[in-house]
Amino acid sequence: MQEHVLMKIEKEIEHLTLQEQLNLMEKLVHQIRSKHIPETEEFDWKKLYGVGKDLWGEDAQDYVNRLREDR
Repeated sequence: MQEHVLMKIEKEIEHLTLQEQLNLMEKLVHQIRSKHIPETEEFDWKKLYGVGKDLWGEDAQDYVNRLREDR
């Protein structure tokens, strides 16, 4: 039933002028933004600890030392 209602609304929107469509969009955006949106959780950087292990195939300090020797 919900799909039928949405399809009917979409067909009606097609008959609106471009300006009317833009006005409708602005109203919808304002309506959506005015609703309370829960704040996203702050990213926990500690979760990344160890993710790059074995990425280079060698110890990170050995890699840095080798880069410094190549200068």
